[in-house]
Amino acid sequence: MSQDPIVLDTTGTDIQGESARIRARGPVALVELPGGVPAWSVTDQAVLKSLLADSRVSKDPRQHWSAFLNGEITEAWPLLPWIAVENMFTAYGADHRRLRKLVSPAFTHRRTTAMRERIEGIVAELLTNLAAVPAGEVVDLRKLYAYPVPIQTISGLLGVPEHLDAAIHKCVDGFFDGSFTAEQSMANFLEMYERVGELVTYRREHPGDDITSAMIAERDEDGSPLTDKELVETLMLVVNAGHETTVNLLDQAIVALLTHPEQRADLLAGRVPWSDLIEETLRYQAPVAHLPLRYAVEDIDGDGFHIPKGEAILASYAGASRDPKIHGDTADAFDIHRSTKDQHVAFGHGAHHCLGAPLARLEAATALPALFERFPNLRLATDATELTPLGSFISNGHTALPVYLDAE
Repeated sequence: MSQDPIVLDTTGTDIQGESARIRARGPVALVELPGGVPAWSVTDQAVLKSLLADSRVSKDPRQHWSAFLNGEITEAWPLLPWIAVENMFTAYGADHRRLRKLVSPAFTHRRTTAMRERIEGIVAELLTNLAAVPAGEVVDLRKLYAYPVPIQTISGLLGVPEHLDAAIHKCVDGFFDGSFTAEQSMANFLEMYERVGELVTYRREHPGDDITSAMIAERDEDGSPLTDKELVETLMLVVNAGHETTVNLLDQAIVALLTHPEQRADLLAGRVPWSDLIEETLRYQAPVAHLPLRYAVEDIDGDGFHIPKGEAILASYAGASRDPKIHGDTADAFDIHRSTKDQHVAFGHGAHHCLGAPLARLEAATALPALFERFPNLRLATDATELTPLGSFISNGHTALPVYLDAE
């Protein structure tokens, strides 16, 4: 079998098919990222979980990525904003523990549960707006429902004032746009940095009960190790990670139900809990397909693979979540009844496991049943095969989700 790297399709045209081709190379396979940059894609779930929990695997390119340290990764690389930020997403060891500790209080069980009422209010308002659409008119549910539920939720959690909402949302969209050139990607990053900086300025003058105000208070304490750059870039991480994953979760869950009527009937009849739909959607269509990047702190050897020190590792969540060694011969089928539906890595694993996972699940558990109960005749306005992928090998969703709300 050829050992030439598989060149990733950055437009995400066939994420699951590509993941299967990578998996066929073995538990760890060489792929090529934009710009010809090599990385080791991990699609074996057990191997991936082991690596994500391994102290020999870092997320800090400044310490552990040879190509970065050698100057091979420059501003011309379109994925630079993903790896050059200074926040808990790219931190390693003690630095990561320090930064995660600052954000963790915002995602406690108590605070997450307290968000339920706000989420219910957002959902109710959006459903009322959808109900006003004239009968027979096509509605884009991604734009008018899957998108605003999480962005309004995370904006409230961060304390984003109304005058900054639209500008920050636009930057979030650009961050996941796989079609951006290096120049566009960097320009979008700098624009977001500036807008989140304005959020910090605003909340410093108008503190509230939100993540931004809490982190500012920590930053302004005497002797605080938190830098202004870490503060802004950590907030950027929270808004990006806290939004896109949930948009895709809602998007993919809606598509799955609209194309599997018997399973939809089981949910609406109460024969299956909505939590089963959420877990199977996370497994079947991981909202983040591939997540850049991690690095081998030293040579790592396992059963059938060798990752040299200093080389990049790509966590391929879409592939690992359909691992047939976990889910059997039906791994590529959507089935809310499967016993292994919660055995996925959609929210990562180990030290960098997504802090916002409970919030994302709460949003989905609120938004999905409310939508299908309000619009029991909901159906796609196009064939599912004609839905257009987002144009990203990272973000796994659709550009639009056209439906008829009340069509018989």
